[in-house]
Formats: sequence, C-alpha cells, structure tokens
Amino acid sequence: MGNSPNGFAHDLGVDPSGKHVNGLRGFGILGQFLEQDDWHPQQIEGKYVYSMFYNGKNGTLRCYAQVRVDLEQFIFYVYAPIKAEGAARQAVGEYITRANYGMRIGNFEFDFGDGEIRYKSSFDFEGELITFNFIRHAIYPAIQTMDYYLPGLMSVIYGGKTALEAIKEMEESER
Repeated sequence: MGNSPNGFAHDLGVDPSGKHVNGLRGFGILGQFLEQDDWHPQQIEGKYVYSMFYNGKNGTLRCYAQVRVDLEQFIFYVYAPIKAEGAARQAVGEYITRANYGMRIGNFEFDFGDGEIRYKSSFDFEGELITFNFIRHAIYPAIQTMDYYLPGLMSVIYGGKTALEAIKEMEESER
C-alpha cells in the first residue's frame, strides 16, 4: 500500500478477520502512553494516528504518532513550524542532508514540492508487545532533534546563511 495524499500510510479500517490484533493493541498502548505522559493527543478521525503539539525551547512543534496496524510499525513525525519557500528550498535540502549525516535515531525529511520539513522516528514491533519505553525512546529524541536544529533551519530560510554556515555555527555552540 502506498502513502495517502495526506502523508499517512494507512487509513483506519477494521479488519474483521482479526489478523491485526497486535497492531491494534499497539495503537491502544500508544494512546495510553500519550495520555499518561500529558501529550493531550487527538485521534485523527478514521486513522490510527494521534495529533498533538510540543512546546520546545525554539518553537511549537506539531507532532503525529501513527501505528501501521497492518505492519505492526510505529512512526512518529515532528513538523517544523515553518516551510521553506522558493529559493530557500535548495539550501534547506542541503542543511537537512548535512544534519542527517550521522543521525542515530530517525532522520529529517523534506518535501521539495511544498517546502514541508519534518523529522521521523520509527520502529517495527512485529510479533512483539509495544511498550511505553519503546514509544518514549522514539518520541523524545525526535522532538529534541527538531527543536535543536530549528534555529539553524530558521537562519537558512530567513537569515541568509548557507547550510554549511548554519551547521558549523550549531556545532561550535555545542563546545
């Protein structure tokens, strides 16, 4: 099955054969985790997806937590609060490529068509019980990474910096 037009891979469909019991259980556990961890999730109607926001130190981030019940996969997306317009898209593509190099958990994704920037973290739980810790260890690195790289992204889009200048500036601030 391919991606749907809204970027999510699978619509909500109840399987009367009961083949996707573990995936459905995983979605239930995800909902419990998000509620208990004070995310205030809102399920997207007709989908195995929760929408929520995270207030980082560099901006408010829109997030989606999805369970592919048919494949027993968890996917977490964190969206940048801005899009790259026109001429900035090439520089943002380079910035994201430089940022992705060496990433251990997750990766940035960039839509050259509309300028949307997101970070994705995921894991497969086929045949395994999804746990709060698995979810936590996928979600928090993703939001921390997007929040960390957001100032550099802004400096490329609005501040006239090259991707290399923005990455070097971030690396120097770590020291």
